[in-house]
Amino acid sequence: MSVPLRAITVFHAVARSGSITRAAEDLGVTPSAVSQQIQSLELALGTALIGKAGRAIVLTEAGERYFEMIGSEIDRIMEATQRIQGFRSVTTLTVRATPSLSTKWLLPRLAGFVTAHPDIELRLDGTNEPTAFQKENVDIEIRHGTGTWPGLFVEGLVEESFRPVCAPGVAAPGSLAAADLPRHVLIHSVKSQVQWPHWFTRAGVAPAARWRRLLFDRTHMAIDAAAGGLGIALESDLMLWGDLRAGRLACPLADPPRIALVTQWVTCPHDHLRHRKVRAFLDWIRGERDAWSAEREALATGQGLPAAAPAAEREVESL
Repeated sequence: MSVPLRAITVFHAVARSGSITRAAEDLGVTPSAVSQQIQSLELALGTALIGKAGRAIVLTEAGERYFEMIGSEIDRIMEATQRIQGFRSVTTLTVRATPSLSTKWLLPRLAGFVTAHPDIELRLDGTNEPTAFQKENVDIEIRHGTGTWPGLFVEGLVEESFRPVCAPGVAAPGSLAAADLPRHVLIHSVKSQVQWPHWFTRAGVAPAARWRRLLFDRTHMAIDAAAGGLGIALESDLMLWGDLRAGRLACPLADPPRIALVTQWVTCPHDHLRHRKVRAFLDWIRGERDAWSAEREALATGQGLPAAAPAAEREVESL
């Protein structure tokens, strides 16, 4: 019995989305039509490809193997067909990242990616909510957290160095000791993985009975508040870089204690790595990471910035 290509593409859509309903929406048909195509394919192949686990669908062992074998080929056929038909002259890549990383680090560098890949239409989705990849149309995410998300491809972006910063008008670079900081307004980024009590412990300073605090739930707001002269913030050089280079912020301590860790992670389902657009973005962001790290090392002494430590051991998969 011959196997119709339509049934194969319908199975590919179901396996990729993990849902008959979502596959039907993507294909512009009814769920019952999708089910009929799956049944005809199973009949032609002589084996079950999809089963049920409660209300969810799952691929059988044969279904998993079949999807793995046809996945990249179907993607190539669909891309070639779209180009020949002129259905779309570009491919859309949806990237999710936190508003702070998007604003402070990613956005200033995106021109290079856009120029290098004119056939890719980039959508940057700035949100702190982690992606539910099975339900949302997101190709790849740069996620803030610890990097422990089982079942996903995860790579640490870069090791960040955290330090106090303020506008030069608040305190000149290197003019304060760690013990002087509690006398100033301390700006808190409440979702940061490095908080002031931890920093004071590392600096050997007993916490003050009462601090004057200014709290923000977004890193970019805390940074902008510090640049505006509202106090001293504790942030990472990854987020601070543009403001440090422009002279809007500086570290008021001559020798601050070093706190370094990875807080931003590139993540997506493993099967997304088959797509050319995702691989292109990964290659690009690795290059940007390397260029930024080299610039940080080169400017460490002249700008009073501590040099980076060796690559973080805790990366799930080293960049």
